[in-house]
Amino acid sequence: MPAKSKAQQKAAGAALAAKRGDAPKKSLKGASKQMTESMSEKELEDLASTKRKTLPERKD
Repeated sequence: MPAKSKAQQKAAGAALAAKRGDAPKKSLKGASKQMTESMSEKELEDLASTKRKTLPERKD
């Protein structure tokens, strides 16, 4: 499933990095922290790999 906004895509990237061990989990806040706990690595990868060019900054 593709990300719906740039903010969601960035949060998924941060959560994916923490899940893989590339970034410390305690540095996560808000949505990225919840994503790490509730989503699989494959789901996070799908969200994080969305092209950002056509995405809005935030979804209303």
